[in-house]
Amino acid sequence: MGRRNITQVSDFILMGLTDSEEIRLVLFTLFLLIYLMTVLGNVGMILIIRLDPQLHSPMYFFLSHLSFLDLSYSSVITPKTLGNLLTSKQNISYLNCFTQMSFFVFLGATECFLLSSMACDRYAAICSPLRYQVVMSTRRCCSLVFGSYLIGFMDTSVNVLCLSRLHFCNSKIIYHFFCDGPAILALSCTDTHDIEIIIFISAGSTLLVSLITISLSYVSILSTILKITSTSGKQKAFSTCASHLLGVTIFYSTMIFTYLKPSKSYSLGKDQVASVFYTIVIPMLNPLIYSLRNKEVKNALNRVMKKRKDSK
Repeated sequence: MGRRNITQVSDFILMGLTDSEEIRLVLFTLFLLIYLMTVLGNVGMILIIRLDPQLHSPMYFFLSHLSFLDLSYSSVITPKTLGNLLTSKQNISYLNCFTQMSFFVFLGATECFLLSSMACDRYAAICSPLRYQVVMSTRRCCSLVFGSYLIGFMDTSVNVLCLSRLHFCNSKIIYHFFCDGPAILALSCTDTHDIEIIIFISAGSTLLVSLITISLSYVSILSTILKITSTSGKQKAFSTCASHLLGVTIFYSTMIFTYLKPSKSYSLGKDQVASVFYTIVIPMLNPLIYSLRNKEVKNALNRVMKKRKDSK
Protein backbone atom coordinates (compact mmCIF):
# COMPACT_ATOMS: atom_id res chain seq x y z
CA MET A 1 0.00 0.00 0.00
CA GLY A 2 1.41 3.34 -1.00
CA ARG A 3 1.61 6.25 1.36
CA ARG A 4 -1.78 7.96 1.55
CA ASN A 5 -2.58 11.37 2.89
CA ILE A 6 -5.58 12.28 5.01
CA THR A 7 -6.42 15.11 2.57
CA GLN A 8 -7.78 12.45 0.13
CA VAL A 9 -10.99 12.94 2.12
CA SER A 10 -12.12 16.52 1.45
CA ASP A 11 -15.14 16.46 3.74
CA PHE A 12 -17.05 14.36 6.27
CA ILE A 13 -20.73 13.72 6.97
CA LEU A 14 -21.95 14.24 10.53
CA MET A 15 -24.75 11.78 11.23
CA GLY A 16 -26.13 13.96 14.02
CA LEU A 17 -28.41 12.89 16.85
CA THR A 18 -31.48 11.53 15.04
CA ASP A 19 -33.07 11.00 11.60
CA SER A 20 -36.55 12.00 12.74
CA GLU A 21 -37.51 15.50 11.53
CA GLU A 22 -39.92 16.01 14.45
CA ILE A 23 -37.29 15.13 17.06
CA ARG A 24 -34.71 17.28 15.26
CA LEU A 25 -37.06 20.27 15.44
CA VAL A 26 -37.60 19.70 19.16
CA LEU A 27 -33.84 19.35 19.73
CA PHE A 28 -33.17 22.49 17.68
CA THR A 29 -35.57 24.53 19.83
CA LEU A 30 -34.14 23.07 23.06
CA PHE A 31 -30.48 23.54 22.07
CA LEU A 32 -31.16 27.07 20.80
CA LEU A 33 -32.71 28.05 24.15
CA ILE A 34 -29.81 26.44 26.03
CA TYR A 35 -27.25 28.22 23.83
CA LEU A 36 -28.94 31.60 24.30
CA MET A 37 -28.95 31.02 28.08
CA THR A 38 -25.28 29.99 27.87
CA VAL A 39 -24.30 33.17 26.04
CA LEU A 40 -26.41 35.37 28.32
CA GLY A 41 -25.19 33.69 31.52
CA ASN A 42 -21.49 33.63 30.70
CA VAL A 43 -21.32 37.08 29.10
CA GLY A 44 -23.33 38.41 32.06
CA MET A 45 -20.92 36.79 34.53
CA ILE A 46 -17.87 38.28 32.77
CA LEU A 47 -19.45 41.76 32.67
CA ILE A 48 -20.52 41.71 36.33
CA ILE A 49 -17.02 40.66 37.43
CA ARG A 50 -15.42 43.40 35.31
CA LEU A 51 -17.87 46.14 36.31
CA ASP A 52 -18.02 45.53 40.06
CA PRO A 53 -14.76 46.42 41.92
CA GLN A 54 -15.71 44.23 44.89
CA LEU A 55 -15.42 41.15 42.64
CA HIS A 56 -11.84 41.98 41.60
CA SER A 57 -10.38 39.09 43.57
CA PRO A 58 -8.52 35.88 42.58
CA MET A 59 -11.65 33.72 42.87
CA TYR A 60 -13.62 35.88 40.42
CA PHE A 61 -10.61 36.36 38.16
CA PHE A 62 -10.60 32.58 37.64
CA LEU A 63 -14.38 32.52 37.36
CA SER A 64 -14.34 35.11 34.55
CA HIS A 65 -11.92 32.90 32.60
CA LEU A 66 -14.13 29.86 33.29
CA SER A 67 -17.08 31.79 31.83
CA PHE A 68 -14.99 32.72 28.78
CA LEU A 69 -13.99 29.06 28.27
CA ASP A 70 -17.58 27.83 28.66
CA LEU A 71 -18.82 30.44 26.19
CA SER A 72 -16.12 29.49 23.67
CA TYR A 73 -16.60 25.77 24.35
CA SER A 74 -20.30 25.93 23.56
CA SER A 75 -19.79 28.23 20.55
CA VAL A 76 -17.37 25.76 18.94
CA ILE A 77 -20.01 22.99 18.94
CA THR A 78 -23.56 24.35 19.25
CA PRO A 79 -23.97 26.66 16.17
CA LYS A 80 -22.89 23.87 13.77
CA THR A 81 -25.13 21.39 15.59
CA LEU A 82 -28.09 23.79 15.31
CA GLY A 83 -27.42 24.22 11.58
CA ASN A 84 -27.28 20.45 11.04
CA LEU A 85 -30.57 19.94 12.90
CA LEU A 86 -32.31 22.25 10.41
CA THR A 87 -30.95 20.72 7.22
CA SER A 88 -30.56 17.27 5.72
CA LYS A 89 -27.13 18.28 4.34
CA GLN A 90 -24.73 17.62 7.21
CA ASN A 91 -21.36 17.89 5.50
CA ILE A 92 -18.36 19.44 7.22
CA SER A 93 -15.08 20.09 5.42
CA TYR A 94 -11.90 18.35 6.52
CA LEU A 95 -10.37 21.68 7.61
CA ASN A 96 -13.47 22.76 9.57
CA CYS A 97 -13.73 19.34 11.20
CA PHE A 98 -10.17 19.36 12.49
CA THR A 99 -10.43 23.04 13.46
CA GLN A 100 -13.55 22.25 15.52
CA MET A 101 -11.84 19.27 17.15
CA SER A 102 -8.68 21.28 17.89
CA PHE A 103 -10.57 24.08 19.64
CA PHE A 104 -12.69 21.54 21.50
CA VAL A 105 -9.61 19.73 22.88
CA PHE A 106 -7.84 23.02 23.65
CA LEU A 107 -10.77 24.48 25.59
CA GLY A 108 -11.53 21.20 27.41
CA ALA A 109 -7.93 20.66 28.57
CA THR A 110 -7.60 24.33 29.56
CA GLU A 111 -10.79 24.10 31.63
CA CYS A 112 -9.43 21.04 33.48
CA PHE A 113 -6.41 22.99 34.73
CA LEU A 114 -8.39 26.15 35.34
CA LEU A 115 -10.66 24.15 37.67
CA SER A 116 -7.48 22.89 39.39
CA SER A 117 -6.30 26.51 39.80
CA MET A 118 -9.66 27.39 41.31
CA ALA A 119 -9.27 24.50 43.79
CA CYS A 120 -5.84 25.86 44.78
CA ASP A 121 -7.42 29.27 45.26
CA ARG A 122 -10.06 27.82 47.60
CA TYR A 123 -7.31 25.92 49.45
CA ALA A 124 -5.36 29.15 50.02
CA ALA A 125 -8.50 31.05 51.10
CA ILE A 126 -9.57 28.46 53.71
CA CYS A 127 -6.30 26.90 54.85
CA SER A 128 -4.14 30.07 54.81
CA PRO A 129 -6.56 33.01 55.12
CA LEU A 130 -3.97 35.38 56.65
CA ARG A 131 -1.52 34.78 53.78
CA TYR A 132 -4.20 34.57 51.07
CA GLN A 133 -3.36 37.88 49.36
CA VAL A 134 0.34 36.98 49.27
CA VAL A 135 -0.15 33.38 48.12
CA MET A 136 -2.72 34.27 45.45
CA SER A 137 -1.03 37.41 44.16
CA THR A 138 -2.00 38.91 40.81
CA ARG A 139 1.19 37.58 39.26
CA ARG A 140 0.54 34.04 40.52
CA CYS A 141 -3.09 34.11 39.34
CA CYS A 142 -1.99 35.24 35.87
CA SER A 143 0.68 32.51 35.81
CA LEU A 144 -1.89 29.82 36.70
CA VAL A 145 -4.27 30.99 33.98
CA PHE A 146 -1.45 31.24 31.41
CA GLY A 147 -0.27 27.75 32.42
CA SER A 148 -3.80 26.38 31.93
CA TYR A 149 -3.97 27.78 28.39
CA LEU A 150 -0.44 26.53 27.64
CA ILE A 151 -1.26 22.97 28.76
CA GLY A 152 -4.44 23.13 26.67
CA PHE A 153 -2.36 24.12 23.63
CA MET A 154 0.11 21.26 24.26
CA ASP A 155 -2.72 18.72 24.54
CA THR A 156 -4.22 20.02 21.30
CA SER A 157 -0.89 19.72 19.50
CA VAL A 158 -0.56 16.07 20.53
CA ASN A 159 -4.10 15.26 19.38
CA VAL A 160 -3.80 17.07 16.06
CA LEU A 161 -0.41 15.52 15.25
CA CYS A 162 -1.74 12.03 16.02
CA LEU A 163 -5.05 12.33 14.20
CA SER A 164 -3.51 14.02 11.16
CA ARG A 165 -1.64 10.73 10.51
CA LEU A 166 -4.87 8.76 10.09
CA HIS A 167 -6.00 7.39 6.72
CA PHE A 168 -9.71 7.49 6.01
CA CYS A 169 -9.82 5.86 2.56
CA ASN A 170 -13.46 6.16 1.43
CA SER A 171 -14.94 6.49 4.91
CA LYS A 172 -16.69 9.83 5.37
CA ILE A 173 -19.50 9.25 7.87
CA ILE A 174 -18.82 10.45 11.43
CA TYR A 175 -21.30 8.83 13.80
CA HIS A 176 -21.58 11.86 16.03
CA PHE A 177 -23.00 15.40 15.99
CA PHE A 178 -19.55 17.03 16.05
CA CYS A 179 -15.95 16.14 15.18
CA ASP A 180 -14.88 14.28 18.31
CA GLY A 181 -11.64 12.30 18.69
CA PRO A 182 -13.14 8.83 19.40
CA ALA A 183 -15.60 9.18 16.51
CA ILE A 184 -12.79 10.14 14.11
CA LEU A 185 -10.60 7.27 15.36
CA ALA A 186 -13.47 4.83 14.77
CA LEU A 187 -13.70 6.15 11.19
CA SER A 188 -10.10 5.37 10.25
CA CYS A 189 -9.39 2.40 7.97
CA THR A 190 -5.86 1.94 9.38
CA ASP A 191 -4.59 0.56 12.69
CA THR A 192 -5.09 3.20 15.38
CA HIS A 193 -3.65 1.26 18.33
CA ASP A 194 -0.49 3.36 18.79
CA ILE A 195 -2.35 6.63 18.26
CA GLU A 196 -5.01 5.57 20.79
CA ILE A 197 -2.31 4.90 23.39
CA ILE A 198 -0.66 8.31 22.84
CA ILE A 199 -4.01 10.17 23.03
CA PHE A 200 -5.09 8.10 26.03
CA ILE A 201 -1.85 8.97 27.86
CA SER A 202 -2.17 12.66 26.94
CA ALA A 203 -5.86 12.94 27.93
CA GLY A 204 -5.40 10.67 30.94
CA SER A 205 -2.47 12.71 32.24
CA THR A 206 -4.46 15.93 31.90
CA LEU A 207 -7.44 14.51 33.77
CA LEU A 208 -5.35 12.66 36.36
CA VAL A 209 -3.02 15.55 37.26
CA SER A 210 -5.89 18.03 37.51
CA LEU A 211 -8.03 15.58 39.52
CA ILE A 212 -5.16 14.81 41.93
CA THR A 213 -4.60 18.56 42.43
CA ILE A 214 -8.31 19.12 43.12
CA SER A 215 -8.54 16.08 45.41
CA LEU A 216 -5.50 17.05 47.50
CA SER A 217 -6.79 20.62 47.79
CA TYR A 218 -10.18 19.44 49.03
CA VAL A 219 -8.72 16.90 51.45
CA SER A 220 -6.76 19.76 53.06
CA ILE A 221 -9.83 22.02 52.94
CA LEU A 222 -12.02 19.37 54.60
CA SER A 223 -9.39 18.78 57.27
CA THR A 224 -9.26 22.52 58.03
CA ILE A 225 -13.05 22.88 58.07
CA LEU A 226 -13.43 20.00 60.56
CA LYS A 227 -11.11 21.86 62.94
CA ILE A 228 -13.39 24.93 62.93
CA THR A 229 -15.38 24.93 66.18
CA SER A 230 -18.30 27.21 65.27
CA THR A 231 -21.16 25.88 63.11
CA SER A 232 -21.52 29.20 61.27
CA GLY A 233 -17.79 29.13 60.46
CA LYS A 234 -18.08 25.63 59.01
CA GLN A 235 -21.14 26.59 56.94
CA LYS A 236 -19.38 29.67 55.57
CA ALA A 237 -16.30 27.62 54.63
CA PHE A 238 -18.43 24.93 52.96
CA SER A 239 -20.45 27.52 51.03
CA THR A 240 -17.30 29.01 49.47
CA CYS A 241 -16.41 25.58 48.02
CA ALA A 242 -19.85 24.12 47.25
CA SER A 243 -20.29 25.77 43.82
CA HIS A 244 -16.81 24.84 42.61
CA LEU A 245 -17.12 21.26 43.89
CA LEU A 246 -20.49 20.81 42.15
CA GLY A 247 -19.12 22.18 38.86
CA VAL A 248 -16.04 19.93 39.09
CA THR A 249 -18.14 16.81 39.79
CA ILE A 250 -20.44 17.36 36.81
CA PHE A 251 -17.61 18.24 34.40
CA TYR A 252 -15.21 15.43 35.30
CA SER A 253 -17.79 12.65 35.60
CA THR A 254 -18.98 13.12 32.00
CA MET A 255 -15.45 13.61 30.63
CA ILE A 256 -14.13 10.44 32.30
CA PHE A 257 -17.15 8.42 31.15
CA THR A 258 -16.63 9.50 27.54
CA TYR A 259 -12.86 9.56 27.04
CA LEU A 260 -11.01 7.28 29.44
CA LYS A 261 -11.92 4.09 27.62
CA PRO A 262 -10.85 2.31 24.39
CA SER A 263 -12.45 3.46 21.11
CA LYS A 264 -13.82 -0.09 20.61
CA SER A 265 -16.19 0.50 23.52
CA TYR A 266 -17.48 3.63 21.78
CA SER A 267 -21.29 3.59 21.98
CA LEU A 268 -23.19 5.96 19.72
CA GLY A 269 -26.20 6.43 22.00
CA LYS A 270 -24.50 6.65 25.41
CA ASP A 271 -21.56 8.73 24.24
CA GLN A 272 -23.78 11.17 22.39
CA VAL A 273 -25.93 11.73 25.49
CA ALA A 274 -22.79 12.37 27.59
CA SER A 275 -21.38 14.62 24.85
CA VAL A 276 -24.57 16.70 24.67
CA PHE A 277 -24.32 17.15 28.42
CA TYR A 278 -20.74 18.43 28.62
CA THR A 279 -20.65 20.37 25.32
CA ILE A 280 -24.06 22.05 25.43
CA VAL A 281 -25.62 21.74 28.91
CA ILE A 282 -22.65 22.23 31.31
CA PRO A 283 -21.57 25.60 29.80
CA MET A 284 -25.11 26.80 30.60
CA LEU A 285 -25.10 25.31 34.12
CA ASN A 286 -21.82 26.83 35.35
CA PRO A 287 -23.03 30.48 35.47
CA LEU A 288 -26.19 29.29 37.26
CA ILE A 289 -24.19 27.21 39.76
CA TYR A 290 -21.79 30.05 40.58
CA SER A 291 -24.40 32.82 40.67
CA LEU A 292 -27.43 31.21 42.33
CA ARG A 293 -25.30 29.81 45.16
CA ASN A 294 -23.25 32.96 45.59
CA LYS A 295 -24.52 36.00 47.52
CA GLU A 296 -21.57 38.13 46.39
CA VAL A 297 -22.53 37.71 42.73
CA LYS A 298 -26.19 38.52 43.50
CA ASN A 299 -25.16 41.62 45.47
CA ALA A 300 -22.79 42.67 42.68
CA LEU A 301 -25.60 42.35 40.14
CA ASN A 302 -27.82 44.54 42.32
CA ARG A 303 -25.03 47.14 42.65
CA VAL A 304 -24.41 47.20 38.89
CA MET A 305 -28.14 47.54 38.16
CA LYS A 306 -28.45 50.33 40.75
CA LYS A 307 -25.50 52.21 39.21
CA ARG A 308 -27.15 51.98 35.76
CA LYS A 309 -30.41 53.32 37.20
CA ASP A 310 -28.63 56.18 38.98
CA SER A 311 -26.67 57.10 35.84
CA LYS A 312 -29.89 57.30 33.86
